[in-house]
Amino acid sequence: MEKRTFLKLSSAILTGSMLSPLSAWRQREKLKNWAGNYEYGTDRLYYAESFEQVPEMVKRYKKLKVLGTRHCFNGIADSTDNFISLKSLDKLMVLDREALTVTVGAGLRYGQLADWLYRNGFALHNLASLPHISIAGACVTGTHGSGINNGNLSTAVEAMEFVTASGEIKKLSRQLDGDAFSASVVNLGGIGVITKITLNVQPTYMMRQDVFQNLPLGALENHFDEIMGSGYSVSLFTDWQNDIVSQVWIKRRLDEADKGLPTSEFWGAKPATRNLHPIVALSAENCTEQMGVPGPWHERLPHFKMNFTPSSGKELQSEYFIPREKSYQAILAISKLQKLVSPHLLISEIRTIKDDHFWMSPCYMRPSSTIHFTWKQDWPSVSKLLPLIEEQLEPFHARPHWGKLFTMSPARLKSLYVRLPEFQQLLRQYDGNGKFRNDFLNKYLYQV
Repeated sequence: MEKRTFLKLSSAILTGSMLSPLSAWRQREKLKNWAGNYEYGTDRLYYAESFEQVPEMVKRYKKLKVLGTRHCFNGIADSTDNFISLKSLDKLMVLDREALTVTVGAGLRYGQLADWLYRNGFALHNLASLPHISIAGACVTGTHGSGINNGNLSTAVEAMEFVTASGEIKKLSRQLDGDAFSASVVNLGGIGVITKITLNVQPTYMMRQDVFQNLPLGALENHFDEIMGSGYSVSLFTDWQNDIVSQVWIKRRLDEADKGLPTSEFWGAKPATRNLHPIVALSAENCTEQMGVPGPWHERLPHFKMNFTPSSGKELQSEYFIPREKSYQAILAISKLQKLVSPHLLISEIRTIKDDHFWMSPCYMRPSSTIHFTWKQDWPSVSKLLPLIEEQLEPFHARPHWGKLFTMSPARLKSLYVRLPEFQQLLRQYDGNGKFRNDFLNKYLYQV
């Protein structure tokens, strides 16, 4: 696969008195997400050139959404009116070595921050499978990473600053704001424009990544927690064509006690003899180093390298969170659909995430596993499959990933979040006139 720097917007900057000192950019064609499956409702995209300009922009427009790195597959970040981007505000990185925190511009991408932290001797507790996503976008949607003992990316948030619909700058912290903080971190883009985020950090660490092939699905019945807990972060990949997990990716910290990972066999799986891509037909050049080669945390936790195309590029994605103790039963439920699913699938991934206390997080008060689907870009076919998958997972109270494709009814989705009524009140408090609402939020959060 051709190497390329990932998703650089080619833009012409227009500056006028109406927007000055802001910059505005208009794209000739409709804006789309990174995979190309979703077309946004407007091409009016404005760039803030300083943090001080953000309240001005918020007050100027009646309707507004923030456009990040465009990694969502649905309309959660869409607008039919105006977009603003904080992409230009990616220079803020303030490290507090005593408090073990870093404060960053919310539009900064994880890959940028991770490299800077590593060079300064620090690390994050977790990263998603791709480092290309923005910090704010990942946190507000409950994007997760992996590990039985690792919370999602938002669990590293210590404090945040955002601009409400009135243009007021609001600050919340874990230590001072209790429920208000727990309600606001995973906010689905509904409370305002997040400008700065403070994250917990820790001393840097080294990791290795080992891959095993052809794990019998039956091994998960009695040993799921052992298998998923065999490393700091573990991923299972399958195409559902048979009763085999085709790849097991085990990421381990070198500073942790050796758990005695075998070199010749892993619950019936054999060690890979070369670097692999989760989608076997694709080159592993895009993937982080495997074969047990030690490397920095930020070059092992993600599956894909920062400056390479993640996954297949042209694809669709769906993902469902289930209680971890029900993982094997949920996997069996999906396996019943293998003949229907596999023809339209590129690969499926199973991971674990620790529970958290954020009201609208898919992991709220529930240690979770996720079943992720990377689909061929054929929405007519996928749209027929998702209701069948959701029906199979309904007994497990599966929560869909907020930024990926699902067909679950609003009523069903709302029933999965016990703090939703309180969250609705919070949204009205910060955005009484619906400046940050869009069709997605109206459908799934409001009574519209």
